[in-house]
This record gives sequence, C-alpha cells and structure tokens, in this order.
Amino acid sequence: MEMLFLSLLIFFVPLEGDTSPITCYNDQGEAVDWFYMYKLPKEHGRGSPEQEGDAYLLLDKGSEGWTEGKGTVNDTTGALGRTVGQLYSQGKNTEVAYILYNDQRPPEDLGDRWFDNSGSSCGHTKGVVLLDEKQGFWLVHSTPHFPPVQQAGEYYYPSSGLVNGQNFICVTYPLDRFQTIGEQLRINQPNVYDCSVPESLASLVPALAAVCEKKHLSSHIFPDVKTESNRSVTLTSKDGTNFINFAKGASFDNDLYHSWVAPTLQSDLLVQFWIRSTGVLPSNCSLGWKVLDITLLNPGQAFTFKTSQDHSKWAVSPEAANHRAGGGWVCVGDINRNEAEEKRGGGTVCLQDPVVWKAYRTAALECEACEGRTIQC
Repeated sequence: MEMLFLSLLIFFVPLEGDTSPITCYNDQGEAVDWFYMYKLPKEHGRGSPEQEGDAYLLLDKGSEGWTEGKGTVNDTTGALGRTVGQLYSQGKNTEVAYILYNDQRPPEDLGDRWFDNSGSSCGHTKGVVLLDEKQGFWLVHSTPHFPPVQQAGEYYYPSSGLVNGQNFICVTYPLDRFQTIGEQLRINQPNVYDCSVPESLASLVPALAAVCEKKHLSSHIFPDVKTESNRSVTLTSKDGTNFINFAKGASFDNDLYHSWVAPTLQSDLLVQFWIRSTGVLPSNCSLGWKVLDITLLNPGQAFTFKTSQDHSKWAVSPEAANHRAGGGWVCVGDINRNEAEEKRGGGTVCLQDPVVWKAYRTAALECEACEGRTIQC
C-alpha cells in the first residue's frame, strides 16, 4: 500500500512551471471564454476611505447578468487579479508573449527600454495581451496606470483607479487570432510600456512582435493594413463567440461611435465615456443614427451615479436585437467622445448577446438628447 501511495503521489505531482492554460478566469478560478467587469466608482460618504472604490460587478459567459464580485478589485484570487496575475506567475518563461499598453503608463519608472513618454500623440488605448503557443487572452480596459510591469513581480490594482468607475472586457482566443489582434493594435498606435515576444512566437504572430518592437509594419508583410486609418474585424473566441473589433488610428480624424460603429452595426447607441475633459462631443442625431451621451447610471442596481464619476468607455443599443435588425449590441473599449480623441487611435469590442445587452442597457438611466435636454434613455 505504501508503494502504491508513493506511486500515486508521484503521478499527481505537477510538472515544473505553470502548466495552467492562459485564459480569462472568473471569481471561482474557473477558465472562462470571456467576461465583462464593471468596477464601481467610490461611493461618497459610505465605508472607510481605504475600502471605497474597490467593489466590482462581474458577468461571464453562461451567467444570467451582473453578479457582485466576491472580493475587491485588488484581490489576486478575483477574476481580474487571477487573469492578469498570470503575467507575473510566469516568471522568466521564454515561451510566453505579452504586451502591456496604456496611454497613462504606471507611475513607476524602472528605467527599462520600454519607457515611452509619448503623451497625447499615442493612441488613447489601454490593454493587456498574454499568450503562449496554444492560446491567450486580450483584456481591453479603461484604467490608467494599469497593470504594473512584469518586473514588478506581482499583481496589484492602482489606487489612482479606485475613485471612478472602470470597465474591462476579457476574451480568450486561440493562437491564430493574435496575428489579427496585432494588426488591430498597430492601427491603434498604442503606447507600449512593457512587452516580450520570444522568437518561438514572433514567427507565428509577427504583427504582435512588430507592435512590441514599435516598428512600422512593412508593406511586403502586411500590405492590407499599411495605410489603413481604421478597420473592423470579427474575432472568434476560443469557444466560438464572435466579437467585432473596431480599431482606428489618428488619421481617422472622426468620432468612433457616430461616424463608424453606429452605421456599421446599423444601430443607435447610448454611450458612456469620460465627460470631464475638454471638447466633449454632444449627442448627435445626424447621418440617420442617434448617438446619445449617457448622464446617469445604475449598473447591477448597486447604486446610482453620474457619468462624471465613471471613467468607463462603453456603448449599448437602446433596443434589443429582436426589435430591429441592428439592436442588442454592447461595445466596451478605451476611447472617449471628444474632439482631441477624434485625432487619436483607439477602439472598442462589440458583442450581440441578450444577457450582456440587458446588463448594460438597464445601467443607462438618463441621457442627453440631441437638443441638449436630459431624457430617460
């Protein structure tokens, strides 16, 4: 019996290194095809200051709507911490590629070669790409100074991201999708502050390698994306969910939502974005599509707050998919509706799903009408 026990023990000892799949994870530590996360803003006058602004809502594939996060956004065992934390648990794994980009990079200046203080000339984009030779995830989000560089050695959520609401969309993709993701990022012109694409993966995803190296892609490699100012593509997740990614560059020089996303999806849109900036674009009902700025929110019936407390960038169709052909869409991205960002790269990831649509649609309470007055969304 003792020999049998030892044999079983040896059999179940995990192999050296992290052999878990690189994927999006939920709060229960389960691998999921995708999730949406809504970090709620700091609720004034409630709780102790150090505990405010770290609560979140989560919606993953197969759920019936928003559920309260099991901990805080800073927890390493929560959906965000467990997912992004894979970057730090890999150590010096030379078979893993990653790209961290943010127009507001983490404040720590480690003096590494990825430092780039490019300011407003780069895309207004924020995200994390992590993959191995089989699969990986793409996380698009709205949080400044997030996440920490890989050299930091551990996951944490920045205190600067606690006051306002933030949004995240994580999707698990097979390896062959990341070449297209790299092409989309190239159009976005992201501020890459930390990255690594080992030789073993660079030949499989040369577009990602080029983004990491901050080189312009040569026309003989990707002639179809060399001069594009914008491109939309369908990205199919590992388990077969179709997302539409919209990526625009500085030369697009127009509003992402009204001039492109709405007519492409054939849908009016209610848009949440950061309004505490200069040159905010008012609601627009021209071109046959109504794109209305949201002013009051209540996601998950947690509590009601104004758009001025929310740094998220998302859009939702006012009507369900069965109401009209173009309804039922939700788009989560990293760019606002203002004059300056018409001239900067950025994008959004859209999905037509009834559960996700209801979760975001019921969050929009009041909007700005095209005449300027406040109306119920």
